[in-house]
Amino acid sequence: MVKGIGASAGIGLGTALLVTEQPVTYTPHTPEDPAAEQQRFDAAFETFCARTQSMAENMDQRSDTAQGDILRGHILMLQDPFMQQQIADSIRGGSCAEAALEAACDMFITVFSASDDELTRQRAADVRDIKTRMLKILLNIEDVDLSHLPADTVLIADELTPSMTAGMQAEHVSGIVTQKGGKTSHSAILARALGIPAVLGVSDALQQAANGDLIGVDGGSGFVYFRPDAQQQAKLAEQRQAYLQRLHRLEQYRGKATVTADGRQIELVANIGSPKDLEQVLANDAEGIGLFRTEFLFMDRDSMPSQEEQFSAYKQVAAAMHGKPVIIRTLDVGGDKDIPYLGMQREENPFLGCRAVRYCLQHPQDYETQLRALVRAAAYGDIRIMVPLITGLQELRQVKEMVRRLEQDCAQQNIPHGEHVPVGVMIETPAACMIADLLAKEADFFSIGTNDLTQYILAADRGNPQVEYLYSVYHPAVLRAIQHVIACAKQQNIPVGMCGESASDPALAPLLVSFGLDEYSVTPRSVLEVRANLAQWNQTEADAVATHAMALDTAEAVREYLQGCVKA
Repeated sequence: MVKGIGASAGIGLGTALLVTEQPVTYTPHTPEDPAAEQQRFDAAFETFCARTQSMAENMDQRSDTAQGDILRGHILMLQDPFMQQQIADSIRGGSCAEAALEAACDMFITVFSASDDELTRQRAADVRDIKTRMLKILLNIEDVDLSHLPADTVLIADELTPSMTAGMQAEHVSGIVTQKGGKTSHSAILARALGIPAVLGVSDALQQAANGDLIGVDGGSGFVYFRPDAQQQAKLAEQRQAYLQRLHRLEQYRGKATVTADGRQIELVANIGSPKDLEQVLANDAEGIGLFRTEFLFMDRDSMPSQEEQFSAYKQVAAAMHGKPVIIRTLDVGGDKDIPYLGMQREENPFLGCRAVRYCLQHPQDYETQLRALVRAAAYGDIRIMVPLITGLQELRQVKEMVRRLEQDCAQQNIPHGEHVPVGVMIETPAACMIADLLAKEADFFSIGTNDLTQYILAADRGNPQVEYLYSVYHPAVLRAIQHVIACAKQQNIPVGMCGESASDPALAPLLVSFGLDEYSVTPRSVLEVRANLAQWNQTEADAVATHAMALDTAEAVREYLQGCVKA
């Protein structure tokens, strides 16, 4: 038994199939004719695009739209003018097509891998997949085929890539184990979408297993059982039954309001990255959208999305939610999210640089394009605009002034639009916490982004393994900041939500109930579980837990105490 990262809950038991790829090797050389070498690359590029488009269409037919979009994104990445130019320059400089491709891809992989944001780090895996597939085409090597799998297969791989899984016979897969990947990696996203138990980050999985071995996978706890004995098999069967019973119990919360044990109503909404995520939001009974990350509309393309493109995406989400709240975050570019065509300057510390609202206010024409699209889309639903990385009142006032002016412009031109569209603040900086009382007087709502807030308060880069141990939402400083922000919002009678990962943490539930958090924005698949967890706490019990927890003086003590309070 070994421990990895539990990335998709559930218990799986089946026979191992080791997914290993043929080595992709070549001998770098200087081509005699660079023009002919460029033509060889171009031919491989056309083949890649055709094959990838075909795979994406196949995924669409299987109703796995997220998969299809990921694959179409690969085409856009490879079409990126900067990448194409780099490859062409390398070939002209004497590199073979394989070496030119590898150098360009490796540069992007390095940039993405260094990001603090897990979703951005996932893009490194996408570029690795692109590189491998292009090299295979150039070298005439066949792809891995998972289209004909025996029933009860446990896939064991270094990393499951989108191209591997495009034709996968998912109904025959009872578990997934990979050596690489985290909770937001492609392997994890795929496993959760298909309901397959998965454990990732098991560094020597391919060495520990052989084809045909019996493998047990506990995707909740992150344990993998290699060749489990009779006692372990019985334990897995018991855990599987308990897991299925829990899923059955959660179903009783479907279609019901989110309320605490003493009847206080709470808004339980979902985080999304694109309109394609709406299917999961609706399927999991979320009460609205608490965070629509708009930067993904801007990525994997070579120019800014037009006002009409943005309007269409925002309108689609608003209309689909039928009057339920839809909080849309304006472009959060910079930091770990680099968009090449924006031409952003390289910064020594991009997380403290010209990013998010700072970049947007310095490029008012592009920002107004997004805000105008949002104002227009607000005519079709309850759209609320959220501004990231606010550190002062002047930024909030500038954005509000732009929104009000755009509303007036639309009215003068008889363009359907929202009236007095709410403008709120994403609380994710220490400055915003310290002046939350001032911001609450002018913001229409707050949403606490605990991921960045924790990092900024503790001055600890969670992507840096040397200081990652410091990164904890249970730190008294972080909890006091959250409590203060909620209190300031309550004083001015504006709603306050939370859209970071902590919103779905069952250990934090009593604190957030005690503090008075109004809205919880979580991943779609967490909705029923969070609803069930909140239903177990009343104000008196939550206040007692909060009083004790807030008196503790270390993150470790708080974490241990709160996890001990979790109700099964």
